[in-house]
Amino acid sequence: MISPVTWLRDRLGERGLGLAVLVGLLALAVVPPVALPAVRCEVFGAGCREPAPGEVRADPVAQRKTPTPVEAATRGSYVALGDSYSAGLGAEATVADRNPLARCHRTSKAYYHEVARAFPFAKGTSFWACSGATINDFLKGRNGEPPQLGRINADTSLVTLSIGGNDVGFSTVLSGCVVKMPWSEGCTRQGENVAGRMAELRRSLPDLLDKIAARAPRARVVLMGYPKAFSEVSGVDGDNITVADQRWLNARAYDLSRLIRQSAQEADARIAARNGQGSVEFVDAYSAFAGHEVGSRDAYMNGLLLNLSAFSAEPRSYHPTIAGQHALAGLFIEQIKKGPGRPLA
Repeated sequence: MISPVTWLRDRLGERGLGLAVLVGLLALAVVPPVALPAVRCEVFGAGCREPAPGEVRADPVAQRKTPTPVEAATRGSYVALGDSYSAGLGAEATVADRNPLARCHRTSKAYYHEVARAFPFAKGTSFWACSGATINDFLKGRNGEPPQLGRINADTSLVTLSIGGNDVGFSTVLSGCVVKMPWSEGCTRQGENVAGRMAELRRSLPDLLDKIAARAPRARVVLMGYPKAFSEVSGVDGDNITVADQRWLNARAYDLSRLIRQSAQEADARIAARNGQGSVEFVDAYSAFAGHEVGSRDAYMNGLLLNLSAFSAEPRSYHPTIAGQHALAGLFIEQIKKGPGRPLA
């Protein structure tokens, strides 16, 4: 069989063959690219061939689905960290909860348990909050336990956290308000010390949040503020705290929560700016106990609890009750469902 090239050469000669090739090249240059089927299909969606049964056709641009807030929070593990408000001190329900040798005072009614039951975490949950924890304890360990920072890793998808109250020295401040001479100004005179500790926390908390994000880059970190403890009425629980003292203490709790909120917002902005996968979110608990403050009929916060044998206040004084921990759990669950208010990468 004679090839087409040989046939053309015989019919047209060498010069004619060259001319025919040149005409063909010119035709290709003149024909618009849209006449080509592949181009028409890709650009205009016209002339596309349907794939044959069983044929796999690759998507030229794979679209990555943005996870929902709950999907982002549950794709890994959940770790509950922080101080006594997260550990559950003051919300004791069992003999084990009152074990004096359990120095971190993690209780069976801490909000962690409700959060852990509310969602299907792909890689499980763990509870490492420790009463009395400061930021330094968070980084270096407390009561013989390893640093809480070491409890999280790249598989962590949710962290709940309360921290800062002990750095500001609120337990010491409350003690100063209780043991002062009646009607003296010994409570509010602690303001200068509180302000200095707040300023230090304003420097140390952002650093802690960055360290958490570095160890658990895919985690949603949900950071809680502190509830106001007092109803600002007279005759609260016989604890020597006047209405003026109550107002001052509530105001300091508000200041602390505002500081925590600002630090969380700034940390989240840093993550968003680098297109990180995680987030830092704030749970506002300041009004969570409204109508249920210290001394109310249905209190969500313990008042002054005395150890008469040692003549000292019990550590669970001015900490959430079982009902208080339940209220905090509701806030966390709501925030986990709601998300940070921006798309998660």
